[in-house]
Amino acid sequence: MDAARLAGAEGIKVSTMKPYRMSFSTGGLFLNESVDVARLRLRLPDWQATLTQAAIEGLTSLPKSASRRRTLREIVNRLSCLSDDELSFLVEEADRQEQASLLWVAACRAYRLVREFAVEVIQDRYLSFHMDLPLESFDRLYEAKAEWDEDLAAISRSTFLKLRQVLFRMMREASIITEDNRIVPSYLSLRLRNLIGQSHPSDLAVFPGMLIDRG
Repeated sequence: MDAARLAGAEGIKVSTMKPYRMSFSTGGLFLNESVDVARLRLRLPDWQATLTQAAIEGLTSLPKSASRRRTLREIVNRLSCLSDDELSFLVEEADRQEQASLLWVAACRAYRLVREFAVEVIQDRYLSFHMDLPLESFDRLYEAKAEWDEDLAAISRSTFLKLRQVLFRMMREASIITEDNRIVPSYLSLRLRNLIGQSHPSDLAVFPGMLIDRG
């Protein structure tokens, strides 16, 4: 079974047609900061209030205020893709690895290119028993997508390299790949697998080797 069939089982689409967002060009998963922001959200009425309060409390360690605001906006953008149950689990129940895995899911939901790379490249290589993940695998996917998308085609070389660097950092932090860029088979805890599978079963495909439940 190839990655497209895996992620497309029973009519589930591999990716949505939402525009590509290229704003993940700094940091990584922001695990500690994301948990702090999610904790704020659980006691505040909405994400705007959360963003404002996070800025006031200075939840990130970045020295420049502009960098802090940009980072907080990206964290909020990712976390807002999680359900209330997922946010509660992230803050109140998850261990460190479960937190990282859930933040990987959030990144895949927030950024179309990240999800497509996870499903169309990583999952496909895993199922084909190609466990290495060379940097060029991202280059090839990006170039193929850029042929059909003006926004991707307009990205500068320096921005492209930064996006690739940050993506590979996120994958290492989420234990999707090793430090030497080898794909790691995913073993999600039953509680996390059930949490994701109940509302977004197609998201299981962003983890190497995870199969989509057919119900």
